Amino acid sequence: MGVMGFLRERMGKILAICIGFSLLAFIVGEVVRSGGSFFKDDRNLLGEVGGEKIAYDDFTKKVDQNSAQFRQQAGQGALSPQIVSYVQGFTWDQMVREAVMQKEVDKLDLIVGDDEAKSMVSGSNPNQQIVQAFGDPKTGQVDKNKLNTFLNNLASSKADDPLRQQWADFLTQMIEAKLSEKYISLVTNSLYVNSLEAKDAYESKNKLVNFKYVLLDYASVPDSKINITADDYQSYYNEHKTEFKNPQELRTFDYVSFNASPSKADSAAIKKQAEKLAVDFKASTNDSLFVQINAQTKTPLTFQHKGRAGLDPKTDSIMFSSPNGFVYGPFLSNGSYKIAKLDDAHTEPDSVKARHILIDEKTIGHDKALAKADSIKKLIEGGKSFAELANLYSIDKSSAVKGGELGTFARGAMVAPFENAIFSGKKGDLKIVTTQFGVHLIEIEDQKGSAKVAKIAVVDVPLKATSETQTNVYSKAQGFLGSLTKENFDGQAKKAGLTKKTAADVNSIASTVVGVESAREIVRWAFGAAKGDFSDKVYITGDQYIIAHLVQIKPQGTLSLDDVKKQIEPMVKNRVKAKLLNDKLQAALNGSSTIDQVGQKAGVKVAPIQNMVFANPVIPGSSAEYKLIGTVFGSQPNKLSKPVEGQQGVYVFVVDSFINPAPLANAVREKQQLGQAELQRADSQIFDALKDKANVKDYRAKFL
Repeated sequence: MGVMGFLRERMGKILAICIGFSLLAFIVGEVVRSGGSFFKDDRNLLGEVGGEKIAYDDFTKKVDQNSAQFRQQAGQGALSPQIVSYVQGFTWDQMVREAVMQKEVDKLDLIVGDDEAKSMVSGSNPNQQIVQAFGDPKTGQVDKNKLNTFLNNLASSKADDPLRQQWADFLTQMIEAKLSEKYISLVTNSLYVNSLEAKDAYESKNKLVNFKYVLLDYASVPDSKINITADDYQSYYNEHKTEFKNPQELRTFDYVSFNASPSKADSAAIKKQAEKLAVDFKASTNDSLFVQINAQTKTPLTFQHKGRAGLDPKTDSIMFSSPNGFVYGPFLSNGSYKIAKLDDAHTEPDSVKARHILIDEKTIGHDKALAKADSIKKLIEGGKSFAELANLYSIDKSSAVKGGELGTFARGAMVAPFENAIFSGKKGDLKIVTTQFGVHLIEIEDQKGSAKVAKIAVVDVPLKATSETQTNVYSKAQGFLGSLTKENFDGQAKKAGLTKKTAADVNSIASTVVGVESAREIVRWAFGAAKGDFSDKVYITGDQYIIAHLVQIKPQGTLSLDDVKKQIEPMVKNRVKAKLLNDKLQAALNGSSTIDQVGQKAGVKVAPIQNMVFANPVIPGSSAEYKLIGTVFGSQPNKLSKPVEGQQGVYVFVVDSFINPAPLANAVREKQQLGQAELQRADSQIFDALKDKANVKDYRAKFL
């Protein structure tokens, strides 16, 4: 009864404690599962620079901006996975640099004042980006009319006009770049080259040495004749430890691939399907619609010059020499069966000079835009100046300030409706054309040359494995996966007759690895696995069904001996061999007074070297030998050296003579050259030092 009374009296406290522990356990469990912290929400945290957070949302916005700029500059639509990966990497580096530099700029209270910012846009020495955007190609200077027209249009634009935000972003980036430039200038202005450095640099390039040497090559000692100990590895590692600093975590995995490429039966079935399409294609009266319905790659039909239709040379020649309606194929090209049909062909000018007035149909509607274009056309036909009317009415301000001039161009420079109008007309024609940009009034000012163009419709049928083939290969891959343990990956691969491949030193954001183009999902698995794990499933990329095995993890920071043991093994072997070769050469040196005697005793030939300079320590027919050449330039003539361990083997040498250059006559010039070289390296070296100090943390692998 005493126990029950005790429980009754304290039940409230006991329940409170139990509930408290339950809540704590629940919270901790959620934190562990989400990889986050109870005190902060890091689900949007992409990285940290010196304690400053980089948000994933901000990163994606900049990636979108940089991708848009890349597409515009490269003239591309969709970006390939490789280009997307490049843009993401560039954007990350850009954001890290901005964060690192901002800290330094804030410490020094560096600013760009209003007058300075204004001068960078419209001053006598504008920013280079302003020159590129508003420059006159003929003079290389900013076109003031073009710039002022843009700024006036910007000032009168609506508050929500996207152009306002784009301009604000541009100015922000320009000012940030200027602040970075100021900081770099402060540091680089402290660089100094003294007279002694100038003299040393001059002599390293001009002082000559003639010497003879004998070499016992490391390759002359078979690996079977040496015994490498743990102390040999440890000794080499300790001496070179600073070389093994790993800037980011790397992982290595082995993998096998089951090939699910189309079988002969698959290929025959797809070819038969393409042959049937060819019959229907020939009978088609609407080739554009047929392509859109039946082709895997739905390319719009446009007139193209010979060699630019995206066909192989043989097919291109056939199509350009055939009559309209001719059908060629099916033929196998780039993994697809293709059928080509000549929709139309004619001769037209090589290039056209034109100008236009663009009417904004979004504001006033299509019908009113057409009517306005027709009214302007009548004014021009009545004698009004095209250039004046373009400057007054055209919404394409970049050409309006030039009287609507678009210059001279060939096919491929403009959208299809615009091109078809000007290349099918004649000099002096005024034409009204509608495109996705609005309604254009175009004047054909001139036409040059003539060439045949063709509109070729292409239907492609990809050569893919059937579902039956894919299922059979997948079953084999699943069977292999089911047979694996952490220890038997190599053995099972050999037993199955599979070639094991290695993806070495892969970083957390890699999108491709050797032999696999779309490897992002596999890499993401590797960075969530433990050493020795095999993949949790069969990864499918293209025709490959892949199973991987994580074999090594190299953490960020200084790598351990185990991490680099395989990497340093060749050098450790050479060091052990060097001891044997050193003893052999030391024995040859005993009692010898000439290099010829040393060579005779060691059983090797004496090699002469003429006019070697310190700045280029490459032995002809061999490799760079920094230690050897450094020792040579520090030696006395006519004195046999001790054995020197080099890259190729162990050397003994004798200096015949030094040829000193004329005294340095112009130290100022030498200083300038050295200073310029230092300046070229300074930018990246300053940033690397600041980045290292900033303790950058990279969590991109969670998101990308």
